[in-house]
Order: sequence, then C-alpha cells, then structure tokens
Amino acid sequence: MRVSKAEVTLNYVILTVFAVIALTPILTVLATVFQHRTGGGSASKGAADGGVLATGAGNLAEAWSSGGFGRYLLTSLLVAVVVLGVSLVLSIMTGYAFGTMRFRGSTALFYLFLLGLMIPAEAIVIPLFFDLRTLGLTDTLLAVAGPQIAQSVAFGTFWMRAQFRAMPPELIDAAAMDGATSWRTLTGVLVPASKQGIATLSVLVFMWTWNEFLIPLVMSPTGAFRTAPLALSIFKGQYTAETQLLAAAAVIIALPVVIVFIILQRYFIKGMLEGGVK
Repeated sequence: MRVSKAEVTLNYVILTVFAVIALTPILTVLATVFQHRTGGGSASKGAADGGVLATGAGNLAEAWSSGGFGRYLLTSLLVAVVVLGVSLVLSIMTGYAFGTMRFRGSTALFYLFLLGLMIPAEAIVIPLFFDLRTLGLTDTLLAVAGPQIAQSVAFGTFWMRAQFRAMPPELIDAAAMDGATSWRTLTGVLVPASKQGIATLSVLVFMWTWNEFLIPLVMSPTGAFRTAPLALSIFKGQYTAETQLLAAAAVIIALPVVIVFIILQRYFIKGMLEGGVK
C-alpha cells in the first residue's frame, strides 16, 4: 500500500512533538547542572569564572562529595548485577521449558509465573519484610535482591518464552538429529539466536532494578544496603533549595543506566523491533 506524502509528513510531526515532550525534562535537568549557584560560596564562584563546563563540573563534584554517592552507586551496582545475573539465567531456562517443551501442568504453571506480573510489590512488601525479619535476613543482599529477582523472573519467563516459541522448530529438530542434549540445544543454538531479545531483557531488568525504591527502603531499614535512588531522596531533603545540586545528583544517579543503554542500544532496538514484527 502506497503512503501519501501528507501521511508521512503527519507522522514526522507527531513523532517530533512526542520527542520534544520526552526530551524537554531531560534537557532542562542538564541545563540546570551548568547553571551558577548564587549561594554556593567561593567554590561555586570560582567554577563559574571558568565557564559553563567548569560550573557543571563543579556542581557534579559538589553533589558527589556532599551526597557520598560513591558508596551508594556501588551498592546499587552490586544489587543490579546480582538481580540481572540470576534473573537472566532463570528466565532463559524457564522460558526454554515453557516455550519448547510440553509437560503436564505447563499451562497452569506458566500462569502461576504470570501472577508475579499482576501482584504489585506494594501489596506484599510489608508481610515479606516481617517474614525476612523473623529469619534474620533484613539488611542483607538477599532481602534487597531476592524480591526483585522474583519480579524479574516473572517478566523474564514471559519474555523468553515468546522468544523461544518464535524460533523455527527446524533449529531444535536439527540439533536433536545431531545428538545434542536439551542443555546443548539451549546454550549452543537458541541462546545465540536470541541475543537481541536477551539484550533487551537485560536493559529492562537493569533499569528496573537500578530505579527500584520501595524494596530497598523497606528491606534495609538501617540503610546498610541503601541504593542510589534512596540516597538521592535523602540528598533532595537536604538540598531542597539547591536546584543545581539536585540536578547534578540526578544526572549522577541516571548515568549508569544511560551507559548500559548506549552499550546495548543496537541489540535493544533490534530486539524491540523483532518482537513487534513477530
């Protein structure tokens, strides 16, 4: 079907409008980082005298040192790596089982996994906290990462099942004819063929884990495993009037997610487009 020039122009106009709406808050925050702090003292004035870049660098350095974000970023990175690693392994295996195998109770069990997508964390976080406290597990990595792993595996199972079910059955049949075991078929055939989908899942899980606020807040009441979003919230309470420092702190917290997306953007976009086509 031929698309008219008017339709193409309208599409570009709509996309431009939505792009402006999406980018305006981000550009506003970035612009605020490079603004001079009028009440920032001699250090801020010295940075401002060096130009816009020096002012932005000064605000970032001040936010970093005042908020102590180094420790909290490491904690967030540790939690994100644990959640991402465990979730990917479990999601790939469960997705492979539900997507390529037929066994008794598979449909009911798959819907049980999907309950993890339907039950909000707010509904279970308090009872879960009391259970973990009884076991002496609060303020531990397991208490912070465990619930997020459960949430991520629920979505990951749904995602990877769709990926593996879309694979040509001839791939699995050819591997079986060559004498490959189920594990060899998964690791040697299906996983390499699903790298775009796995990369997309990795970006989503990392982003969700990095931005999680409620679970670390409740499961680590003493702040032993305080993550970066929690640190940003505390920093916001201390520097309510310092909008330049708040913007700088927000940039510091968001930067790791941006870096991960930039590294995996090619696979992420291919995975999203591939999923849409399928």
